[in-house]
Amino acid sequence: MEAGNHTEVSEFLLLSLSDDPGLQPLLYGVFLSIYLVTILGNLLIMLAISSDSHLHTPMYFFLSNLSFVDICFISTTIPKMLVNIQAESKNISYIGCLVQACFFTIFVGMDDFLLTVMAYDRYVAICQPLHYAVIMNPCFCGFLVLMSWFIIFWVALLHILLIMRLTFCMGTEIPHFFCELAQILKVACSDTLANKIFLYVATVLLGVFPLTGILFSYYRIISSLGRMASTKGRYKAFSTCGSHLSVVSLFYGTGLGVYLSSALTHSSQRSLIASVIYTVVTPMLNPFIYSLRNKDVKGALRSLFGRAASCP
Repeated sequence: MEAGNHTEVSEFLLLSLSDDPGLQPLLYGVFLSIYLVTILGNLLIMLAISSDSHLHTPMYFFLSNLSFVDICFISTTIPKMLVNIQAESKNISYIGCLVQACFFTIFVGMDDFLLTVMAYDRYVAICQPLHYAVIMNPCFCGFLVLMSWFIIFWVALLHILLIMRLTFCMGTEIPHFFCELAQILKVACSDTLANKIFLYVATVLLGVFPLTGILFSYYRIISSLGRMASTKGRYKAFSTCGSHLSVVSLFYGTGLGVYLSSALTHSSQRSLIASVIYTVVTPMLNPFIYSLRNKDVKGALRSLFGRAASCP
């Protein structure tokens, strides 16, 4: 390419879900509804946990953090999409794209870390019940969350600093509905070897290792339950893991779907659909999974609604 094509870019173009003008109002309505439902559902989970003293335990402390992260997660991508649909524009500024990529990396990493910490919490509760209160004390729980924020913040910052070294051609279109790291690297006009190496290393450290920790925790949990004599006790112990297992399956299942759709197909539309499920549907479903499958959360929500209804 000519050197003149590598001038400093001020904006990128994002690929829309559909170029059909007649579908834009429908897309706007659907994604606005999903966004509002996600915000409301996760806020209700946070309010229910904070208002019920019975839920002031490590498991629900991590759940309230997960709900907060899910609100931030979906707020990183959907508002910009809605603005672009309404304005009939595909533009996103260079700085805006980097900020979006940074926050997306932070919140998807925090989801990953929190699901891992929640698996460890269930492992301690079931396999070491006598030591649970000592091990999972408030200070240690707070430390785990703060360390997760600290690690993922620096990982995301390093990603962005590496991207800032790259050059891009004018009028570059990112084949996605938001600025995602891997997609940004695909459209760079300069060498991205260092970026790709760091991306792969970070994926292994922050993706594969946490998943391995979750699988190991549940292996130990299942082994411990197998030694229980009481079927009722076994069911009661494992029932506390049901919601978490559902969320883990949804998170990693859709994440794997996004990876496979990108690796095995050259269709941008199929990759977009997989990404929508991963980035939009998953945060929306998490509150429903925890409220429908968890008696304690359902009870706290009923009490919350009861108090709200009794207010003059």
